[in-house]
Amino acid sequence: MLLMGLLLALAAAGAGAFWWLEQALPLSQPTLELEIEPGSTPRAVAQAAVQAGVQTDARWLYAWFRLSGQDRQIRAGNYELTSGITPKSLLSKLVRGEESLRAITFVEGWTFRQMRVALAKDPHLQQDTADLSEADIMQALGKPGMAAEGRFFPDTYTYAKGSSSLAVLRRAAAAMDKRLALAWEQRPDNSPLKTPEEALILASIVEKETGLASDRATIAGVFTNRLRKGMLLQTDPTVIYGMGEAYQGRIRKRDLQTDTPWNTYTRLGLPPTPIAMPGKASLWAAVQPAATDAFYFVARGDGSSQFSRTLDEHNRAVNRYIRGK
Repeated sequence: MLLMGLLLALAAAGAGAFWWLEQALPLSQPTLELEIEPGSTPRAVAQAAVQAGVQTDARWLYAWFRLSGQDRQIRAGNYELTSGITPKSLLSKLVRGEESLRAITFVEGWTFRQMRVALAKDPHLQQDTADLSEADIMQALGKPGMAAEGRFFPDTYTYAKGSSSLAVLRRAAAAMDKRLALAWEQRPDNSPLKTPEEALILASIVEKETGLASDRATIAGVFTNRLRKGMLLQTDPTVIYGMGEAYQGRIRKRDLQTDTPWNTYTRLGLPPTPIAMPGKASLWAAVQPAATDAFYFVARGDGSSQFSRTLDEHNRAVNRYIRGK
């Protein structure tokens, strides 16, 4: 009976009712967050809006929801209500499911450990992976037995407040699968890379070694030349990765000589897994390296690299840029 009375009141009000639908609703704060639980009735939605800080009579909102004929189309979710929202635009937002979105960024060159830290620090995500091991996460993503390192594409991902961290990881993994497949299709016939996995591993090394974007393809070319010749890659980032938490910002001679699966000074070929998340540019550089006769490079100290064809040239470059001789 109460609903009928409200509906009749709205109908009788005529122009006044239409005026109310177009007027900004008073809010207790400039921005409110409204959470609609799955299965909420239209009456519960109206009450939730008032409890969130919409300063109106919940009965009038409920009556409007019912009178509109869209009351059963309201979607569960987390919504952001801002100053100026009207009863009409509020219902439209709820029916269209225009949830408030948050964003998380995974940075090129990050490790999986760094990704997990970023996920754990995000207050708007449901932390459903916090207690899972790396193996458990990959199992949940449908990639059992696969290393997590490098398997997620670095990018900014938007999500609705309350989304699960696993859902974000699933999107990032799918994005990397797509990017890697596209890059792999562009490899030349004479590439020493035999599988997309190898391309991903090389791309992760290129990502960590590149200080200047314009050097990226040439750095990839150096590693490609070494792979073709059966030379040790001798790249410091792989050594650092193999050191794990033992790395304190400096590599010593004994670190270069200590064998780990990722030490490319002691083991031929590519390491067993990627060492970081490569971005699109590094993926493409790995499969389409620059044609170069260089087999060595050293950092100049300004982000760029000095490339050398021979060991003698390289040693001179090391003396100049590293030892200052």
